[in-house]
Amino acid sequence: MREGLEKMLARGVDNSLLRFGLGKACLDEGDAEQAMQHLQKCLSFDPAYSAAWKLLGQACLKQGLEAEARLAWENGLEIARQRGDKQTEKEMLVFLRRLDKSAGAS
Repeated sequence: MREGLEKMLARGVDNSLLRFGLGKACLDEGDAEQAMQHLQKCLSFDPAYSAAWKLLGQACLKQGLEAEARLAWENGLEIARQRGDKQTEKEMLVFLRRLDKSAGAS
């Protein structure tokens, strides 16, 4: 999947959906740093893409960037609420609670 998406990008196709797909594919393959770059680009096209905020938080957390993960999820939570995206809102609330719990345990 990632290879096909990268070919599209190389051909000059560049939009939020393509970058989201690339970010998800990179994250699924364990390449959190590359996922972050694609998801940030996705959000530069569409800052109201709540699912991209969710994945960006996950990519940040996988790199040990807890403050950045929290910021991504907080931003995404606000957008998800504005857009009525209940599922993404619930998932980000869970991620934030886990982050709070792990911070309290340290």
